[in-house]
Amino acid sequence: VQLQASGGGLVQAGGSLRLSCAASGFIFSAYSMAWYRQAPGNEREYVARITDVGITNYADSVKGRFTISRDNAKRMVFLQMNSLKSEDTAVYYCYAVYRGYTYWGQGTQVTVSS
Repeated sequence: VQLQASGGGLVQAGGSLRLSCAASGFIFSAYSMAWYRQAPGNEREYVARITDVGITNYADSVKGRFTISRDNAKRMVFLQMNSLKSEDTAVYYCYAVYRGYTYWGQGTQVTVSS
């Protein structure tokens, strides 16, 4: 099982980034997918989730700015991040869950300069 996140980088406040996560080794279409993030000194926190049928949910802190989507044919999940703020700076992790099965990917660093 592998979750390969990419797309992080350095961006100015107000800018945009699109994170991608490529999945392999499990039945991707059956899993709900999510993004979490962890800033230095903080615990990992939930960002957004998309179910196997495309129902989405967002943390209040990113609602209206971030959009999660998935492409089952490509086995990928995306996080479009707009109107970025300095407080969005964190390592972003991809997460897969189906019943009792959970997988974490490695993180991708997002740094927002003010």
